[in-house]
Amino acid sequence: MSFFRSYIAPLLIVLIFAVAMLAVSARIFLPSDMMAPAPIEEPISSMGVMPTAQADTVLPKLSELIHGPESMQVEG
Repeated sequence: MSFFRSYIAPLLIVLIFAVAMLAVSARIFLPSDMMAPAPIEEPISSMGVMPTAQADTVLPKLSELIHGPESMQVEG
């Protein structure tokens, strides 16, 4: 067991680190057009304009957000 702790486990840790560093640094060797982020395309929709949700104009009070609705509170 001490052989594993002394030689095998540190070797596995170093190998995993080396593979991760190689994968991250591989972007240096990619062509310049592949280093840019992926382009964002507009989704194709058959509906045309997407409907928007209407926001409620009534906002809850801070005490309701902390303690819950007043109708759910227990007297006492």
